[in-house]
Amino acid sequence: MSSHLTTGRRLTVLAEAMTGAAAAAGMAMVQAAGTDFWAWCRARGARLIGRGDPARETEALERLDRTATALAAAADDEERERVGTVHAQLWRGEFTSLLESLGDQERERAAAELRSIAAEFGSSDAAAGGGVSGNVFNGPTNFQTGNHNHQENKFGSA
Repeated sequence: MSSHLTTGRRLTVLAEAMTGAAAAAGMAMVQAAGTDFWAWCRARGARLIGRGDPARETEALERLDRTATALAAAADDEERERVGTVHAQLWRGEFTSLLESLGDQERERAAAELRSIAAEFGSSDAAAGGGVSGNVFNGPTNFQTGNHNHQENKFGSA
């Protein structure tokens, strides 16, 4: 009986880890939409969902494009947040379904890819465009990072 409980607990932890990876990757898809990272994130997500099937990959690309279009069409930050929440849940479901359809080894590889997508394109500063590293600026320079921020440039004498 103890072995059965241990196995059950292990499966619960595994399911929670997989669900967490799916949720984080779903949010990363929403956060990457409309950024410089979108093309790369979109391609990786579609390739993962397609699993070598060009028709499935094309369908995933079309759904990802609908997510980006819906987010871009949001009238203000509040609506964008609402739309983003809905689409993050949709992608969480898509990724969860994918994980559930795979065998153990494939599932672990897919979960690792979802965690990688979340780490690269999720809410961390680097994924949001906030990371600036290894740059050399010679002379006057302006740059902007992040999402939904404001920058005002004034040139000449004050």
